[in-house]
Amino acid sequence: MDLQISQQHFLVCGASGGFGKAIAETLLQEGAQVTAVARSADKLQALQTAYPKQVKTVVADVTSEEGLQIITTAIQQPLHGMLLNAGGPPAMSALEATLPDWDNAYASVLRWKIALLKALLPAMQAQQYGRIVSIESVSVKQPVENLVLSNAIRMAVVGYLKTLSQEVAGQGITINIMAPGYHATDAMNRLFDKKAVVAGISREDAAAAMAQQIPVGRLGTATEFASLAAWLFSPHSGFVTGQTFAIEGGLYKGSM
Repeated sequence: MDLQISQQHFLVCGASGGFGKAIAETLLQEGAQVTAVARSADKLQALQTAYPKQVKTVVADVTSEEGLQIITTAIQQPLHGMLLNAGGPPAMSALEATLPDWDNAYASVLRWKIALLKALLPAMQAQQYGRIVSIESVSVKQPVENLVLSNAIRMAVVGYLKTLSQEVAGQGITINIMAPGYHATDAMNRLFDKKAVVAGISREDAAAAMAQQIPVGRLGTATEFASLAAWLFSPHSGFVTGQTFAIEGGLYKGSM
């Protein structure tokens, strides 16, 4: 399928690894232009070296006020789509989480997304076109053990983006959420480590136990995940908005 994005420009947050890098690479392979954002200059440089004519790199922490200013200043219009993506809060139980932990989770999971959208969405409204995809977690469908901060705050993201999607749907702008389950990315390490401590087992055994929970019998890959993201970023997805897609190998037991 021709995704029809070869002349389009995308902002990809968290582009130095995991889902962000895989999505950036998929968009680049389709001929798109990508502004790649991450905190690691070295990892971003590798992406730019591979696609020198298509990549602009921005070294910034998207969850900080300074980082948001750097990003919004660096963006060149028109911008056809943006990936909202950053690391998650630490793994802990509900009884462990302190009020400062909750404050930090709000800032790192929800607040920066609102700020970035407020800064960049008006240009999409003016051009009457845009594709916004946010990477959250399967925890918005089904709570993940020892991940209370993500379980709770990411549901707030869903509520915000669903509301926003209704407000801009008539302006050619779609907003969708991807909710990954267990994938073979560095983001899983905090869950493996926490399960190992709680269960008193090795990190390797913890990883194997979590993989066994998945009906397809394995962890997902970032490349598989990126293929759906690329379609959601394309003009083909214009009738799909306000949806949360769980990509989890059958881990989620609900029917909807």
